[in-house]
Amino acid sequence: MSLKDNLRVMVVDDMGVSRGLLIQAIEELGIWKNEAEKDGRAAFERLAKDPVHLVLSDYNMPGMDGLALLQALRQNRTTARIGFILVTGNPTAEIVAKGKALGLNNMIKKPFSTAALKQCIESVVGRL
Repeated sequence: MSLKDNLRVMVVDDMGVSRGLLIQAIEELGIWKNEAEKDGRAAFERLAKDPVHLVLSDYNMPGMDGLALLQALRQNRTTARIGFILVTGNPTAEIVAKGKALGLNNMIKKPFSTAALKQCIESVVGRL
């Protein structure tokens, strides 16, 4: 079995269209074990009970944004080692710096291509 056959991914985005585009792209890559949440708090609660290998999270969400979700994951022993890719349309230097300080694995700018997402994911989990 290849890595992509076993890889479990959670997509976290408050916008249904964005969630759908991310899920469509990872399925085009052959990653079928995926799940989604529409806010950071619900994602954290679910991940604390049942961790995945990789989280693709939007930055700009109401309540718990992507970096707050990353921080919560890194502070929890069960979720601290989950791979984390931040998805944002406006990756400012401040967001990048804060993400790196919190243990961000990678970042991808919206809009993205499936090929760019594959490269981004592979830099975190290895060759698909």
